[in-house]
Amino acid sequence: MKSSKFSPTEITKILKEFESGKSLDTVVREYGVSKVTFYKWRQRYGGMEASELKKVKQLEEENAKLKRMYAKLALELDMAKYVIEKKL
Repeated sequence: MKSSKFSPTEITKILKEFESGKSLDTVVREYGVSKVTFYKWRQRYGGMEASELKKVKQLEEENAKLKRMYAKLALELDMAKYVIEKKL
């Protein structure tokens, strides 16, 4: 998973600047973020504080790690079943 070059604090700052009345073009140009990325942030993190956003990011990272662990274990189980069937 690619890490963002923006911290959760910066993301909330960018979103709050837009909500306070700055135009989208100004905010996007100032921080070097694409409009698509901005709208994804707004959809996902709109209305959150920096601390909440940090927790969400940590949970997403932990979830990704657990998914990788599960995939690895499932693959090892399939290989073990294949070896056992081959011997019988």
